[in-house]
Amino acid sequence: MIPRYQTVLFIVLAVASIAMGVALWQLRDRAHQRLLTSDDSAPTQAPEVAPAEEATILVASDAAGTLLPQVQSLPLPTDPGSRARAVLGKLLDLYAAPDAAHPVPGGAGSIAQVFLLPAQSVASYPSEVRPRGAIAPGLASPSRNSQATGDELAVVNLTGAFVAGHPSGIETETLTVMSICGTLHANLPRVTQVRFLVDGQPRATLAGHADLTRTYLAIEAAPTGGAH
Repeated sequence: MIPRYQTVLFIVLAVASIAMGVALWQLRDRAHQRLLTSDDSAPTQAPEVAPAEEATILVASDAAGTLLPQVQSLPLPTDPGSRARAVLGKLLDLYAAPDAAHPVPGGAGSIAQVFLLPAQSVASYPSEVRPRGAIAPGLASPSRNSQATGDELAVVNLTGAFVAGHPSGIETETLTVMSICGTLHANLPRVTQVRFLVDGQPRATLAGHADLTRTYLAIEAAPTGGAH
């Protein structure tokens, strides 16, 4: 026989437990509703995407041995260095396409970095791509003329994988190099000179032929009526 007081105590505890459970459920539901309300009322910000602009891409053709301009619409950042990397990335994406007139594997990821410096200057040459213990050959002090006109030197840092996969041959290598130079100048007219690095270091040639130790004049790559 259970004493009466124990029965009453059990009933009181059971009722209290049920009441506490109901209260906790209501609190949980209110917290969830507040969270949903907060999410709905928070302003949604779209990710910043560079606006699409028209860019002139100088595309090489192996069959004709020429550089032909193509107008492409693509997102172009306002920062000149990022802009340069974007247009070169588009160029190399065209070369990596299955039906490319100048097939070269790699695509946009083959452009590791592009730095824009005063023409023929090493003073601000980025430490991460500066040759260890020496100044890159051929980079001298800026001339007074380049300082006055604002001419720029583009340092294009290619990936080792791109160079390793590039087809070998004097013409195909030269077309790649000149199309990069011409595309830079077409979209950033102040770029008058171009230098190349591979994985941040100087390299003798692209794939055994095209000289990567020299400074290229970008204007040399400008097509004239489809000329070589």
